[in-house]
Amino acid sequence: MPSPHPNPLVRMVLLGAGWLAIVLGVLGIFLPLLPTTPFLLLAAACFARSSERFYQWLISHPRLGPWFRDYLDGQGIPLKGKVYAIGLMWMSISISCWIVPIFWARMGMLLTAMLVTIWIVRQKTRVIQR
Repeated sequence: MPSPHPNPLVRMVLLGAGWLAIVLGVLGIFLPLLPTTPFLLLAAACFARSSERFYQWLISHPRLGPWFRDYLDGQGIPLKGKVYAIGLMWMSISISCWIVPIFWARMGMLLTAMLVTIWIVRQKTRVIQR
């Protein structure tokens, strides 16, 4: 775990961003267009630089920890999680591109979706033991 940022103002901003990411991640459990895992990873990254106590709480949380603990431990992302993340992302990007009439916004969304898809596919795939 990295050491907390030396600037107290930066630590407070990171702490606030971490809690906002937790809220969005929990909402993502129930709302199909919000991704859970990236928000929880963001929260873990923010807490790692702002509060060791909240970082430890998050990664050991019985409900939230399993969403990303294996990824942080270097075991990878389950294939089902990759398919789910990529599928929902492309569905939401497609709907957004259909709604937003601005060409450059559409191109930005599509480029972002392509880059995130490449990143997800290149991540190690966790083999689930049965």
